[in-house]
Amino acid sequence: MNRFSDGRKRRSLPGFLLPFLVFLAFFLFAFRGIVSISDTTAEKEMEGLEQTVYRDIVHCYASEGYYPFGIDYLKEHYGLTWNEERYWIDYQPIGSNLMPDVTVVKHGGAK
Repeated sequence: MNRFSDGRKRRSLPGFLLPFLVFLAFFLFAFRGIVSISDTTAEKEMEGLEQTVYRDIVHCYASEGYYPFGIDYLKEHYGLTWNEERYWIDYQPIGSNLMPDVTVVKHGGAK
């Protein structure tokens, strides 16, 4: 026994490696879960926006007798709002008596 030793064993690099790898695996697992939840939320938000646009279109047709000719009409008369920096709405009117084609697209990505 070494009389100048304080009795503690020094850990070598491999002794620190296992706890570090366990922490790293836990961190990556948690991060992947958060990203997955975020993606699911974004998809549901897009679906909700598309349903809201169609609901306002049908409401306009039921109350006024024709489909709106643009998304701006829905914004002005029916109070449609959305995050325009995050989502783009492609609104293609076909006619005053035919349901327009609506597609919601996230900026910087596909639907």
